[in-house]
Amino acid sequence: MSHHGSVSELHRNWSGSKASLEKVQDTARIFDKSWEQVQKKTFTKWVNTKLSSRKISITDLTTEMVDGVNLINLLEIIGDESLGKFNKTPKLRIQKVENLNTALGFIKRRGVNLTNIGAEDIVDGNEKLILGMIWTIILRFTIADISEEGLTAKEGLLLWCQRKTAPYAPDVQVKEFTFSWQDGLAFCALIHRHRPDLLDFNSLNKADKHGNCALAFDVAEKHLNIPKLLDVEDVVDLPKPDEKSVMTYVAQYFHAFSALDKVETSGRRLAKFAEVMQSVWEMQNDYEARAKNLLQQIAQLQSVWSSSSFDGSYNDAKRQSSEFDSYKSTTKRTWVAEKRNLDALLGNIQTKLKTYNLSIYQPPAGLTLADVDSHWQGLIKSEAERKRSINAKIKEIKEAVQIAYADLANKFMTELNSISLALSSLEGELPSQLDAVKSLISRAQVLDQELQKLQIAQDRCAEANIEENDYTIYSVDDLAFDHGQVKQGLQKKHGFIENQIVARNMTNLTPQQLEEFEITFRHFDKDASNSLSNIEFKACLAGLGIAYTDAEFDKVFREVSKNKVEVSFEEFTHFMISITEDKTTPEQLREAFKVLAAGKSFVTEIELRSARLPPTIIAYLQQSMPVVDGGYDYTGYLNTVFK
Repeated sequence: MSHHGSVSELHRNWSGSKASLEKVQDTARIFDKSWEQVQKKTFTKWVNTKLSSRKISITDLTTEMVDGVNLINLLEIIGDESLGKFNKTPKLRIQKVENLNTALGFIKRRGVNLTNIGAEDIVDGNEKLILGMIWTIILRFTIADISEEGLTAKEGLLLWCQRKTAPYAPDVQVKEFTFSWQDGLAFCALIHRHRPDLLDFNSLNKADKHGNCALAFDVAEKHLNIPKLLDVEDVVDLPKPDEKSVMTYVAQYFHAFSALDKVETSGRRLAKFAEVMQSVWEMQNDYEARAKNLLQQIAQLQSVWSSSSFDGSYNDAKRQSSEFDSYKSTTKRTWVAEKRNLDALLGNIQTKLKTYNLSIYQPPAGLTLADVDSHWQGLIKSEAERKRSINAKIKEIKEAVQIAYADLANKFMTELNSISLALSSLEGELPSQLDAVKSLISRAQVLDQELQKLQIAQDRCAEANIEENDYTIYSVDDLAFDHGQVKQGLQKKHGFIENQIVARNMTNLTPQQLEEFEITFRHFDKDASNSLSNIEFKACLAGLGIAYTDAEFDKVFREVSKNKVEVSFEEFTHFMISITEDKTTPEQLREAFKVLAAGKSFVTEIELRSARLPPTIIAYLQQSMPVVDGGYDYTGYLNTVFK
């Protein structure tokens, strides 16, 4: 309802008496001035929220801005810049005018055009011009972060409100900054969309305008640090709420939730990074424990063999031979599988570290692959010695059959070891590693035919009553088992690398997010040129809830447009993906930590918890990061885990 509409309604209800006519006229004058009073009250509260950092408070804009002192303090705070020397206790009119000219000059240098507003107007206490000046300042230093010009700022802020409250239709339908907010539901919807833990939108009494509005204002002030620039009656009871006052207040929601989104994004990225680091840490611990256990078992068996002896009987030799065979078909196969698995596990650790550009893992001394291989070769040597000592007691061996079989078996194992060594020594980019694994799989498949030849050769040994072979330690069953282990390891490696490639190329953006980018782009592409000007690009970012200072935006625009005058749709899309997608890069993680730490060089436990990280992740970060006075040194920590 407009002011004129309100007056017409009163005229229709007029009974014709002179007293009624005078009442209508008085009410009309009140309505005509209501917007000015609301603006004055709202703008005074806004000014006081800024001046509070210097412990300054005003009660009347019209009288307490006239000497320029409070105005200069306000501009220095919001402009983050000193205006130089000025008269802090002006008595004369000329001193006040000088102060005001200093303030107005600063405003103009910041690109704000103050039409028909001069120092004399403010000194004389012209209320309308003072309100106009304050509104211009609010636009420039609060709402202009959303866009460049007043009209576009309004459009960008309105689009942001519409996008955030869309899920609450038809209860909430934001069409402008006046009537759409009178029932308080739009304020409640903005809060619930970002912080559903603060209020239950579904349980609201939609008809209770005063209650809904009061609830939103109280929650915003208590939990979101948004001051009550408006009173409930300024929104609910007026025929038409003042647009500028509502915009000023709603802009506080925009900035509050933009900061909240940054903290949540940083927390999510830190959680993802910590999960990766925890996974790698668990894999490393698993490798070290299993490698240590394997080497201990090998050393114990070698000690038993070195102290054993024969009593000279055939039964004793056969018993020890049977025990050796049992070891080969049970314990040794378990060890073979474990060694192959350790090779694969270490390779997977290094591949995962390389995927995330982390420092390569160096196993502790005595547990490296070279150490394991050295002990393994010692085991093989011990096995050979053990086997020869047993075979010395068992004759009936035909040399040619043994050699024929041994040549095939040893050649088979050499090729098998060569494939296994090549698998554990993979290096380079993931696609190259994948091609190398495919080549190794082909080599392993060729050995299937060689197994058939080995079986024939072994059958000949059996026909010749040859129970043992001094020239090889490998039976067909051994080779077939080891061959199966190698092929299984190759297939596992093939799948692992494919998954790592997918993980590296994966983006966590949903199709809905990409569609939202395009819809917003088209909305601000007014001339349908498939590109955005400087002003259009800034308004588009604002519509997506992304705000920059003037300096930050100028730098971003130059980088995205490659120093052109416009940003194409492709350049815009690449930019949005780059700032939205979680990449877990060193730069992104440092920025994430910096956001949580509010710019400090260290982060506290409270700040980690404010990002809503899981307790296990917080515990891991506290255990891993160096402790400094006041918290944890995240910079030093990141320097140790990244190359």
